Amino acid sequence: MERFQNIEYLKKGNLKQKISYKILTEINIFKILQNYKPFLVGTIPLEIDIEKSDLDIVCEISEKTEDEFKNIIFHSFSKYKNFNIKDDFLKNRVIVINFVVDGIEIEIFASKEKSIKTNGYRHMIIEFRILKLADKKFKRKIIELKKLGIKTEPAFAQLLKLKGDSYDALLEYEKLKDEEIKEILDKWSYIN
Repeated sequence: MERFQNIEYLKKGNLKQKISYKILTEINIFKILQNYKPFLVGTIPLEIDIEKSDLDIVCEISEKTEDEFKNIIFHSFSKYKNFNIKDDFLKNRVIVINFVVDGIEIEIFASKEKSIKTNGYRHMIIEFRILKLADKKFKRKIIELKKLGIKTEPAFAQLLKLKGDSYDALLEYEKLKDEEIKEILDKWSYIN
């Protein structure tokens, strides 16, 4: 989705988005990681973040670029608070990097999947479509559930009354047309 191709939209967003933009540009993270096709995903781009929400970034790497990627990450970001690399690339095909800048945690997920094919990106696009079609009450309810400690995908699944694993069930919405999603949301507004 074109809106999320770069982080410029954050400059015109809510306060957390503006702060996020400032942090991300000051540490030059998207320029540093440009060869790994980074995308900001999660709640902050969707304006459904809560106080403790972090900045999630997905990247794509391969076995050939894994060491280079880790070296770039270490040299660029290890100076930040709570820096950590969890390397599970051989087993689960993912490397997770965490660090904190100006009180906001940044979490990078690097895998062999194309960035736009990761569940993090796919969930965000689905949630964006749903929020665009829903009324403001739906968005407020998602934020309320998140404040109660419910993660984003389970919050959407709960409101949409999805069965089974919330992460998988939400991916089914990729197949739906906007009209079909709107029909589901119209039913939601009658029962809430």
